[in-house]
Amino acid sequence: MKRIGIADTTFARVDMARAAMSTIKREASVQIVRYTVPGIKDLPVAAKRLLDEQGCDIVIALGMPGSAEKDKMCAHEASSGLIMAQLMTNKHILEVFVHEDEAQDERTLAWLAERRTAEHAINALHLLFNPGMLTRLAGTGQRQGYEDAGPLEGGAGGYLGH
Repeated sequence: MKRIGIADTTFARVDMARAAMSTIKREASVQIVRYTVPGIKDLPVAAKRLLDEQGCDIVIALGMPGSAEKDKMCAHEASSGLIMAQLMTNKHILEVFVHEDEAQDERTLAWLAERRTAEHAINALHLLFNPGMLTRLAGTGQRQGYEDAGPLEGGAGGYLGH
């Protein structure tokens, strides 16, 4: 049975893991292993431990950086660590960060955190069970959370057609 790891933080203001687990349980029969850490910079080691020690096939790393410049720097460092952990384990870690300044009010921020998390949980399932679905969506401007951007008119035909 496939195992999905969920790494989340106590710093987040929304229980993003709950949204991920609810979506995953509704869509697939997998084992879910949750590992909660204090802050966003702790996510890389949590994700790596889920992959190496808990035998997870993929990890969803959930975080909610604050809006201060220091928080943005910490998010960047955490993101770099998650990339290194992916390369060290040769497994996907889906980074799902929702920055506090992405929404005008707390209600919208909570909605965004839950929606982005749920949509990335579906992406994790596609990576595990149906990667061809992601290939079919390539170039369509998919966005997790807010509305999709959509494809650009003309696509590859302009450059490649010459």
